[in-house]
Amino acid sequence: MTQGVELTANELAGVMSRAECLHDAAAVDAALDRLGVAITATLSEQRPLVLGVMTGAIVPLGRLLTRLSFPLELDYIHATRYHKSTTGRELVWLARPQTPLRGRHVLIVDDILDEGHTFRGLLEACREEGAASVRTAVLADKPNAGRVPGLEADFVGLTVPERYVFGVGMDYKGYLRNIDGIYAAHRDDEDD
Repeated sequence: MTQGVELTANELAGVMSRAECLHDAAAVDAALDRLGVAITATLSEQRPLVLGVMTGAIVPLGRLLTRLSFPLELDYIHATRYHKSTTGRELVWLARPQTPLRGRHVLIVDDILDEGHTFRGLLEACREEGAASVRTAVLADKPNAGRVPGLEADFVGLTVPERYVFGVGMDYKGYLRNIDGIYAAHRDDEDD
């Protein structure tokens, strides 16, 4: 399959039937509970600005917000290197936050930390805008040799292997973000 090719319902059903469930819905809920407790312990007194990284953060951020019962503001940021592809290219900015960052305690929430090039760009942008502090939370961490050296998320829900993963916000070629669980695509379905 190549970038830009629309996938049929049958093709997507095949991807799902061959995929391996890495973390089921209960494991995802437990991870979000842990993230909520850890973030609350660290940021509840800081009235943070929470920035969801679009589009992947929509699902995990929405579910995480209900676990954060302290005053916060919400905005989003949108930059990508993938754009419906399985491999990354240059960083493309689609939207910067509308809320001023100067002097704010910022929490960037994303679906996954993989190689970290996009993540690093988001951190640098927030710091350049004068944020008082910038912390990061991801539902899934995918440690790998290609990661930006020294880059780690402050709050991590789950760890996934070096595979093409999807579900709970992470996509398979633009689809399957809404799957409740984290799945690894079969090796035959990983090719772009």
